[in-house]
Amino acid sequence: MTRIIVVSGGTGASGRQLVRTALAQFAGGDVQVEVAPLVRKPAELEAVVERAAAAGALIAHTLVDAALRRELVALAQRHQVVEIDLMGGLLDQLAQQLGQSPLGQPGLYRKQNEEDLRRIEAINFTVDHDDGKRAYELGQAEIVLAGVSRVGKTPLSMYLATLGWKVANIPLIKDIRPPKELYEIDSRRVIGLTIQPGQLLLHRRLRAQHLGAGRMETYAEADASADELEYARRLFRLGQFRVVETTDKPIEETAQEILNLVRPWEMSAPR
Repeated sequence: MTRIIVVSGGTGASGRQLVRTALAQFAGGDVQVEVAPLVRKPAELEAVVERAAAAGALIAHTLVDAALRRELVALAQRHQVVEIDLMGGLLDQLAQQLGQSPLGQPGLYRKQNEEDLRRIEAINFTVDHDDGKRAYELGQAEIVLAGVSRVGKTPLSMYLATLGWKVANIPLIKDIRPPKELYEIDSRRVIGLTIQPGQLLLHRRLRAQHLGAGRMETYAEADASADELEYARRLFRLGQFRVVETTDKPIEETAQEILNLVRPWEMSAPR
């Protein structure tokens, strides 16, 4: 397996994305990409290069500090490590075209575009944690939505993500125990979603028609929907979760109710 270490003076997000974009052109390649972020001193460089040499890894770097780039190139040559400069050539060409020297300060792009980057990170996180996926990472979510199928978890999650919130959602299915992490994280992050049985039944029957009636008969039965809602309410009480009703509400209104519950706690916690 090939290993690539992305060395950056910032978070390394852009370097990792560029490497992954390039790797997409190589079908079936078994490549592990890791990031060595916030590398800003020669001693830190040396430690990374030595690690790469020991692992037989190659280094891709986005260092904007010219002196650090030269040091990295020298260290890589000394340790016989392949290094790929993702930033130096571009900076040199831009310096010639613009007639000025680059500032050489890592992290400037992130500082200038913090809001957009946070929104992108939130959307990526929310997609990765939709419908119960990667429940072991629930502690990283700023908001966790829990509820039965068709109560509106996914559209609400994605809407909140576009506002910059990292959201995970957990489906609650009768007689199936939810992930233990749901009860291990701070309950103030968790919002239980509920809906009137009649509207839930309507949503489910439309869904069943779309997927093919007959395959989801129990799913679209009134008794089953009511039982699942009661099961969810019991779980909400058990976890002492705040509950938001989604019946006949536009997504924007429901999202605002969720934020009104979560914000007072989140504002006192590091984001």
